This record gives sequence, structure tokens and C-alpha cells, in this order.
Amino acid sequence: MLYILVKKFSELSIEELYSLLQLRSDIFVVEQDCVYQDLDGKDSKALHILGMMNGKVVAYTRIFKPGDYFKESSIGRVAVHKEHRKIGYGKEIMDASIKAVEEIFHKNKIKLSAQTYLTKFYNELGFKSIGEGYLEDGIPHIQMVKN
Repeated sequence: MLYILVKKFSELSIEELYSLLQLRSDIFVVEQDCVYQDLDGKDSKALHILGMMNGKVVAYTRIFKPGDYFKESSIGRVAVHKEHRKIGYGKEIMDASIKAVEEIFHKNKIKLSAQTYLTKFYNELGFKSIGEGYLEDGIPHIQMVKN
């Protein structure tokens, strides 16, 4: 089971920040073989949802209040370490993220930009596809919303 932390950017320890950036880089740059700018200048506006095990971030998302990323509240950079997949940590970190949006931002409508192959996963969490698919950094994506 994950130990879940919700932190503002300014509250992250150096070790937590390094661990979450390493996880994001391992997945979104190395594993997916995608050269893109992960450090997009938006981390300081986000709340960071950390799924911790043994002092390391093994699951992660960042959430935004309405207007800071999309018009709606949003969840992004959903990541689970390769060695910790298929055991429910993706659902656990997403449930914690949805709960944080509802409790902290007092919003029920949440938008995300999903990699298309994860549509079923997000459907099971209550998200529905909207619009047409598109390429983001060369990877097929679709926007999804949960009301």
C-alpha cells in the first residue's frame, strides 16, 4: 500500500522533488522514448500527489485548480514506476488525486489529457472521452472529463 502525500511545490523536500522528477523522466522521456520538456514551468502552480514507498516516489500526479492548466480542475503527469504497475497503484494515486481535487478545490469536474491506450483505465475511474484524438509530443492522446 502506498503512503500518499499531498504537497504544494514549496513544501516538497529536495529528496521528494528529485524522486518525482526522476520518476517522470524515467517514464515520459526514457521509457516512452519521447524527447520533450517535462519542466514546463507549471509545477509551482500544482499540488503534487506523491505515492511513497521506502522514501521514494513510486506513483505520482500533479493537480491544478481551474484556470491554472485547463479551464476546469485537472490532473496530469500520471506516473507509476515500472516495477510497481499492475498492482493497483495507478488507481490508488488517481483516487487520491480525484479526492484532493474535490476536497481542496471543491470541484467535481476534472479534465485530463490521456494517452489513448489508457482510455479504459480512465473510463473505470469515471472519465469520458471528449473530442477527437490528437498527438502530443508524438504520442496519441485524447481529452477526458469526469463530472
